[in-house]
Amino acid sequence: MQYPPTHLVVMGVAGSGKSTLAAALSHTLGWACAEADEFHPAANIAKMSQGIPLQDDDRWPWLGEIRDWMTGKSRDGLSTVLTCSALKQSYRRLLSEAGGRVIFLHLDGGADLIGQRMQGREGHFMPPTLLPSQLATLEPLSQEELDAGSLRLDISRSPEELVAAVVQALGLDADQAPRAS
Repeated sequence: MQYPPTHLVVMGVAGSGKSTLAAALSHTLGWACAEADEFHPAANIAKMSQGIPLQDDDRWPWLGEIRDWMTGKSRDGLSTVLTCSALKQSYRRLLSEAGGRVIFLHLDGGADLIGQRMQGREGHFMPPTLLPSQLATLEPLSQEELDAGSLRLDISRSPEELVAAVVQALGLDADQAPRAS
């Protein structure tokens, strides 16, 4: 069975483990992988580095670039794994406009665990002081999003357990999924 181009958007607040899970899924499935942070303009990175939360006006062009990247990969017949906070339903609606099938994987967990993870990170522009603003902005997946195939994942589980859960829940087979070239 050949799958249509599928985009797995690993979402959640900073420090929830998006990069770790995305890399593991990309490796398992052989799909192209990207970090949404790579699509931020310099002005957004400068704001966040100074501890200034982004506003929607900062995010719309960034989200449009991500959507367009997924659409380009879809046109090439490729599936992708992407990290993106995608904190609001309106952001996810924009990303869902990408060509292909878009599935959100929400890494969900407690603020204490996420804060501990953020304290242990080095070299990331997102300071732990912005975690409360991210948690306040987060709109969990709606029932409609869950019914469409998106998943809520418990970050207390290991990356290996999460990969297995995603592959099983979505009926993916690493040997038959469209691969990155």
